[in-house]
Amino acid sequence: MTRFGLWVLRALGTLPLGMVRALGGLVGALFYLVSKERRGVALTNVGLCFPELSAAERRRLARAHFGVFAKALLDRGFLWWGPAELIHRRVRWVDFRHFEEARARRAVILLAPHFVGLDAGGVLATLTWRIVSIYSNQKNPDFNEAVLRGRSRFNDPVLLSRQDGVRGALKALREGLPFYYLPDMDFGARDAIFVPFFGVPAATVTAAARLAKLSDALVVPCVTRLTARGYEVQLYPAWEDFPGASIATATERVNAFIEARVREMPEQYLWTHKRFKTRPPGEAGFYPP
Repeated sequence: MTRFGLWVLRALGTLPLGMVRALGGLVGALFYLVSKERRGVALTNVGLCFPELSAAERRRLARAHFGVFAKALLDRGFLWWGPAELIHRRVRWVDFRHFEEARARRAVILLAPHFVGLDAGGVLATLTWRIVSIYSNQKNPDFNEAVLRGRSRFNDPVLLSRQDGVRGALKALREGLPFYYLPDMDFGARDAIFVPFFGVPAATVTAAARLAKLSDALVVPCVTRLTARGYEVQLYPAWEDFPGASIATATERVNAFIEARVREMPEQYLWTHKRFKTRPPGEAGFYPP
């Protein structure tokens, strides 16, 4: 079944973008209706982060998220199998000078939060340079192979599994490779601290701050937005004085930046991830077991 689904995804990559996006909207609406668990996770997250919204507004935001999530999922067809020329037409850098200015000075960590366009930004990065990044192994081996193959087509990127730790990333940074780093998943309490995210304590890995300190790299935030024409990969000015004297304060800065970008396009953040799964000792969980 997985192989058939991947075949369909690849075939969709040959169709006009508008047609695929229309199908994605329908798939997202269906997914919202039938996926009780993921719908519940999204509604819980939205409620925690936007308590000022009414129940109806939260449902509308969650439905909108499922729509853009499905559109981004179907876009993997052209991102993982389409020619480089097609990707360049549909995915573009915004304010690329921020990277150039940073790289002229030091190594660069591209801080790429989990918005639905994350893969588009990553593929464009591999088309632009040889990069290093860290991925999570997927449970399904066929899908895992497709993910790795799709993300490895251009410029021989260094892809490290999360289980490998950050030593390989540190080595690559010191060799001058940009690090496309995803900072905002809840992987448990190990190597994480609790810092606020929308006012809620969230287990947040400290790797961005630690790697910046160890490698003397500059952090350049990188946020990908899904648009009607494809994707815009927005780069921001490099963070000066990061991480500073405190790893905790630096990690709070990471979350505060992501929170600000979420408020700009709330439907595009990855609400189906259990971002608040790990709780401080003695605190009850938010999600059903």
